[in-house]
Amino acid sequence: MIRFARLASTTLLFVVAVAIAGAGLARDRKSPAQKSDIAQVETARGKFVRIEPVVAHRGMVVTQERQASLIGADILARGGNAVDAAVAVGFALAVTLPKAGNLGGGGFMLVHLAKSHENVAIDYRETAPAAATADMFLDAGGNADPNKSRYSGLAVGVPGTVAGLTLALEKFGSGRFTLAELIAPAVKLAREGIPVEGDLLDSLLLAAPRLQRWPSTAAIFAKADGTPWEEGDRLLQPQLADTLETIGREGPRAFYHGPIADKIVSAVRAADGRMTRIDLESYWAAIREPVRGTYRGYDIVSMSPPSSGGIHLIEMLNILEGFPLKSLGAGKPEALHLMIEAMKLAYADRAEYMGDRDRVEVPVERLISKAYAAELRAGINPDRARPVESIRPDSSALGGGGNTTHFSIIDEFGNAVANTTSLNFSYGVGLVAGDTGILLNNTLDDFAAKPGAPNAFGLIGGSANAPAPGKRPLSSMTPTIVLKDGAPVLITGAPGGSRIITTVLQVIVNSIDFDRPVAQAVAAPRVHHQWRPDAVLVEPGVPAATRRALEKLGHKVEAGPLFGAANSIAVTPEGFVGAADSRAAGALAAGL
Repeated sequence: MIRFARLASTTLLFVVAVAIAGAGLARDRKSPAQKSDIAQVETARGKFVRIEPVVAHRGMVVTQERQASLIGADILARGGNAVDAAVAVGFALAVTLPKAGNLGGGGFMLVHLAKSHENVAIDYRETAPAAATADMFLDAGGNADPNKSRYSGLAVGVPGTVAGLTLALEKFGSGRFTLAELIAPAVKLAREGIPVEGDLLDSLLLAAPRLQRWPSTAAIFAKADGTPWEEGDRLLQPQLADTLETIGREGPRAFYHGPIADKIVSAVRAADGRMTRIDLESYWAAIREPVRGTYRGYDIVSMSPPSSGGIHLIEMLNILEGFPLKSLGAGKPEALHLMIEAMKLAYADRAEYMGDRDRVEVPVERLISKAYAAELRAGINPDRARPVESIRPDSSALGGGGNTTHFSIIDEFGNAVANTTSLNFSYGVGLVAGDTGILLNNTLDDFAAKPGAPNAFGLIGGSANAPAPGKRPLSSMTPTIVLKDGAPVLITGAPGGSRIITTVLQVIVNSIDFDRPVAQAVAAPRVHHQWRPDAVLVEPGVPAATRRALEKLGHKVEAGPLFGAANSIAVTPEGFVGAADSRAAGALAAGL
């Protein structure tokens, strides 16, 4: 059995773990001129967070949380492959990053298998219960009711994480570790506790009013007198430890068929939800074909529906391929303008066409085709912003970011994992299911409550993404692997709600078009446009002169917060280079 004490005592012998790293993509598998410059992320308060290079040769794990990264690196050091490490990391994050890591949520995993050159997508997105109806999130007047879709039991989808992680291990793990062995570090952390500090402390304070709505949640995430945890306290999760230990011993059936399932159902129904035991017993994680595209000689492999991420990432890249971005310059208004115009077109298509491909017809091949991109490109004016009404005349409200987390892993054999998982909001709906320690999601808000009604991220959709029994809501999660000659050169992805797809787009463009080392590609200030509302959201680091130039081109520019942490790995002739995005406090690249 793995012991975290052993991990702590041996990590220094084999793990290089530094905040963030940088190295450029190797064009044609040859080494470019490497830059070791320290990259920086500018915060909203004008401060800068350093991004320092990390290079390793036997494997790399990059996550949003330090202990999870070290656990994944320990699995690699003990002979596990990238999938083994991903499973251990996924369960650890349920303990150490409770706002986003989870057992009660879902997500998507992309796997590259080095030996067979196969690329596989695992869909463990949550599903709507069998009693779901198209009008379940409407009030008596037929209007979308956010309280129903975000803060009640109706918002809770059937969780997919346990099914997804265990399916990945069964199909693609090395066979060196049992499920119990991979879960053991998470069990130990939950039972012995983790310090309340940094990002955990901040997130608990911000979410306190919602967490304290539910007695089962307040009993864990607040003190006995109801006051919030303070810095220096220790968060113990013994109930979650018991649940994890049961899953490790009995497998996923314990989650979907046993007493744990009964407690999930009871909690959801007590909160006015519609989930039943049959909904849990019927859940399945799916192995799907990823979507694939090409960009300037690289192969792009990303997530297929019910995520919109891969399709619209490739759609935007196809549009941009026809423009000379490199000659325009990294971060220059003219280059950003073209990216923004491509974003508008892709997000308008997202609202029109996207949904669960198992239930609705999604024109995937057309959306990712070069010919379609050429049609869209022809409508872009390099000198003037296009009014969104000329694309599609619907409206929406500006949305914020959610709490999702992404991690990237590669092993010494070249197997790679890009995994994005979420509870939707920070701590999901905020409800812990009975005495299981499991925080439940509010992912069903990602459905379109009614055509044209925005979700919490300002994204709108049509009937293709309406609630229905057993249906998976549309997602923006975009785990992505970039290949050259069949081998990974970049593993990336991000959290951030509606901003996920544009974040991944900019990491790739920064790497390929602008030859930026991966740390700089990740650190560069980002922009975002999601078609509706007609506004460009910019990170604090975008210079004032650039903002003014974009406004002169006809864009409405709004200051935004930092976008999600795009934890990424570049594969170069010098080694694996991890970039733990410092937009997330505590992110760590751990390499062997």
